[in-house]
Amino acid sequence: MSHSPSDRGAAPAPDPYSPHTGDRNLHVERYELELACKLGGNRLDGTATLRLTAVPGTERAELDLVGLGVHRVSVNGKKVAFKHRHARLSFPLPAHHAGAPLEVQIRYGGNPGPRLGPWGDVGWEELEDGVLVAGQPDGASTWFPCNDTPGEKSAYRMSITTDAGYRPVAPGALVEHRRTSSRETWVFEQEAPTAAYLATLQIGRYRPRPLGQAGAQGTPLTLYSSDAQAARALSTFSDQAALVETFEAAFGPYPFAGYGVIVTPDELEIPLEAQGLSVFGDNHLTRAWEAQRLIAHEFAHQWFGNSLTVRGWRDLWMHEGFACYAEWLWSEASGSAPLRERARRAWGGLQAAPQDLRIGDPGPADMFDDRVYKRGALTILALRVELGDERFGPMLRAWTARHRHGSVDRALFEAHLLAHAGPSQDPLGVLRLWLDGECLPPFPQP
Repeated sequence: MSHSPSDRGAAPAPDPYSPHTGDRNLHVERYELELACKLGGNRLDGTATLRLTAVPGTERAELDLVGLGVHRVSVNGKKVAFKHRHARLSFPLPAHHAGAPLEVQIRYGGNPGPRLGPWGDVGWEELEDGVLVAGQPDGASTWFPCNDTPGEKSAYRMSITTDAGYRPVAPGALVEHRRTSSRETWVFEQEAPTAAYLATLQIGRYRPRPLGQAGAQGTPLTLYSSDAQAARALSTFSDQAALVETFEAAFGPYPFAGYGVIVTPDELEIPLEAQGLSVFGDNHLTRAWEAQRLIAHEFAHQWFGNSLTVRGWRDLWMHEGFACYAEWLWSEASGSAPLRERARRAWGGLQAAPQDLRIGDPGPADMFDDRVYKRGALTILALRVELGDERFGPMLRAWTARHRHGSVDRALFEAHLLAHAGPSQDPLGVLRLWLDGECLPPFPQP
């Protein structure tokens, strides 16, 4: 075992916006995580078993793991030397693997905390009474070794053992629960391909409360909150079934087996989306539009961000633009304000803001700028105006169906738009105008 500096260059990064994470030579088909979390003292001990393949000729694998110590790495049952430096875990692969599936097991542990980087503190965070994980964009590696890049999607099995009286919530179906005198173990299975940043873990004094079933598939909806928050939370999320109906009509069937909303006892600056889950703070428990739009926004990410995930962060407008557009859809459907009124207000705000950002390639420092969100939504509205409702709706539902649980980018979207455009329509011109220029285009008029 070695912790000395690597004598080789870093593995090729798959995303120039986050060159410090990910290895394009690897694909992790499945993660199996055995986690033991002691809330007192914030101690996490884990064994991660990864089933992965590597590009033929790849001599070493590099995974992301920050803030935790590595005790042992084995490949196909054989212990190997490893190097863990600058949040990168490197180890050799068998000489003649030829791209065949490999089983990598990593034992690790320590006191997890957030990752400090260009986007602030992300990842594992202690709450006053529990744990929150905010994985976007590079925080997954604060609690498990992973190939942390958005275009890399995997299946997951998570076994979480923690203090009795606390409930962990993770993506997928709860398939097992067992108790001892002072500890409880909860096991989740998520077969839908999931990006590492969306493979969240939340721990708190949560109790599940059904919000009913909705949509074409009767999707079960569940609220997780403390008993003290239950009445306010149930009121806040009372429109969730109607939200499912509205978004399925616009975007196609809900893409996962269930949907859960988690309310932490703490206040959160912004809500968080994860695979089949959204996380809200106590400060979001209100029927006011500002909270209701966030509920719609996070739910829309289940289609745009979670099922259809961008290959690289440059195209983040494809997540956030659709989610903001979905806010306006819900505003109209719920009787709050017409879609075009919401859009006009957003356009006015952008008109008053600096005109110095190309949202199609904003750069890593500005990829979460609010202009990416709002101008991205106006891009979607401009496409709707260009194509007309008779083409736009089928185009959008075909987009989510064709790439369900897949990875997407602008080039794929452009090809899809061309396939659904009429002979005199120019959706690519719309994209160039809204994504590639700095100056704000005129408001989209039908």
